[in-house]
Amino acid sequence: MVIAENCLTLQLLKMNSYTPGRRSRFNTVIDPDLVERVKHMLLCARNVVITCHVSPDGDALGSTTALCSVLRALGKDATVVTADCPPKSLQFLPGVREIITATRSPERAQDLIAKADLVFCLDFNDLKRVDRLSEAFEKAASRRIVIDHHLAPIISCDILISHPEVSSTSALLYIFLWQAGWTRYLNRSSAACIYTGMMTDTGNFAYNSNDPDLYLIIHDLLRKGIDKDNLYKLVHNNASQSGIRLNGYAQYRTEYMCGGRMALITLSYDDLRDFDYSKGDTEGLVNIPLTIPEVQWSVFMREDSKDLVKISMRSKGVFPVNLVCEEKFGGGGHINAAGGEFHGSLSEALSYLLKAIPDYETLFE
Repeated sequence: MVIAENCLTLQLLKMNSYTPGRRSRFNTVIDPDLVERVKHMLLCARNVVITCHVSPDGDALGSTTALCSVLRALGKDATVVTADCPPKSLQFLPGVREIITATRSPERAQDLIAKADLVFCLDFNDLKRVDRLSEAFEKAASRRIVIDHHLAPIISCDILISHPEVSSTSALLYIFLWQAGWTRYLNRSSAACIYTGMMTDTGNFAYNSNDPDLYLIIHDLLRKGIDKDNLYKLVHNNASQSGIRLNGYAQYRTEYMCGGRMALITLSYDDLRDFDYSKGDTEGLVNIPLTIPEVQWSVFMREDSKDLVKISMRSKGVFPVNLVCEEKFGGGGHINAAGGEFHGSLSEALSYLLKAIPDYETLFE
């Protein structure tokens, strides 16, 4: 065991990391000192837990499963632990079915967190975003590394790698792996996870996707053997008949306000029940009104229970939906994509939103 650990130590330390004197392939450069600190921290860790935000999307799942694969290739006992289950539309991703969720295995999730030497927090900037697991992570004695692309991180950690200018945590993770000399440990499966995260967090490279780094990364992932066309089909061509009906119903009832510059979509708890809603059925619904040239701000309110409403917002141009979600719904995100929640009924959430709209009308272009 000692010989094996010493070999791993030498292997990690001798890898060709990025150094300040060498020109980076990427516009985004992570502080080399942080990269080296992560590598040395990992050397001292046996049990590693990787986590992401509640209701994980493609970027959260893609980055966590890819990192888990790389750490296992480096000889670490790594496990992805999340607050809840991934949506059906993303269960094709390699490693997703191995995720330990607090909803299905609460005791095992708590045990893994308590025994971890090191925790990686990916794709969130506030410990509240891990929902029912936040208390367990706060109590854990493990060291904590954050890799994230959201604005204004407030999470307590030992190492923070925060680059809001990067379009996805998956892309940021790849840059970290490249600087650490660990991209050699990416295989076709883990490369597919990273690509899926990048694709889903940019709307299939339709927004926030002008960074040349993205396409350098895609070039590398293609050389790992990914089938990007098939990944698109797996993510998007998986609708159910009931899901199609639910989305059609929601679009038919969409309200337009603020002179047509804002769209509001609502689905009540009863609507979800009547259309046999499954997690992931409304993925992308909030984006549809933005295909109308005049619409700059789209809001989707979904009543998941009688006292909880999930809020999704998207925008075009400079309208800051992250500001609205932070100030009014305890959430956050990016300027054109954000989310939050309201504790109460849908009717109460609607009333609250309608009162808040005048505070932001001056932000329309």
